[in-house]
Amino acid sequence: MSDDARLDDPTTDPFEVARAAAEHIARETGVAQHDVALVLGSGWGAAADLLGETVAELTSDQVPGFSAPAVVGHVGTIRSIRITGAGGRREARHALVLGSRTHLYEGKGVRRVVHGVRTAAAAGCRTLVLTNGCGGLNTAWGPGTPVLISDHINLTATSPLEGATFVDLTDLYSSRLRDLARTVDPTLDEGVYVQFRGPHYETPAEVAMAGRIGGDLVGMSTTLEAIAARHAGLEVLGLSLVTNLAAGISATPLSHAEVIEAGREAGPRISRLLAEITRQI
Repeated sequence: MSDDARLDDPTTDPFEVARAAAEHIARETGVAQHDVALVLGSGWGAAADLLGETVAELTSDQVPGFSAPAVVGHVGTIRSIRITGAGGRREARHALVLGSRTHLYEGKGVRRVVHGVRTAAAAGCRTLVLTNGCGGLNTAWGPGTPVLISDHINLTATSPLEGATFVDLTDLYSSRLRDLARTVDPTLDEGVYVQFRGPHYETPAEVAMAGRIGGDLVGMSTTLEAIAARHAGLEVLGLSLVTNLAAGISATPLSHAEVIEAGREAGPRISRLLAEITRQI
């Protein structure tokens, strides 16, 4: 049975497949260990070009356990980048950029959703940056506003953890890294991210519920990856790009084209922000 098929076998340890994927990445990139991983959601993809020198770029579905992206706005590659420091200084650190995200609504199972996170940990990363495009509940956050994730509410009715695996999620989204991000941009606000299963957008009533239970941002990714990251020992920084006001708050119907356009317009600015934050980590 191939490593890819083994990931879907409930008798297989998913961490074994993650280790096989990390070994494949190390072999193909020539980089024995990576330091920081980034999952680039809608609108954030251009940040990879600003991080430094691309050492190697792999087609994601050629790496054990990874699939081609199913969503417009995501790229189907995994890149190894040697980070460029201040003044163009080449650093010894390497970033693993995961452009191909699997969403829960694709129906491929939770193991596939968090496989990239587990692979990053197996590749040596100690820090994970999770990004997404999302709907906002705060009318002060117009389309194109980056927001730090301070906490989350998982409404997917599932978890990436299997069996009697109890993990403390206090300070899941590192306060240290949020403080560091604000040294780059002191204007960054923060909020609580609420993940729904998707792929349909939330109803106005669901958005209102999210607000009543403490949510500020709504989307279809991130929380399961963050839980898996904490379990794997990674320190997590979460960043959302508000691409639209959420249903019932926005005066216009929601569309994926709106998400893509907001990401395109904000892309250069948020990419520079993300690259500079990553250099500071």
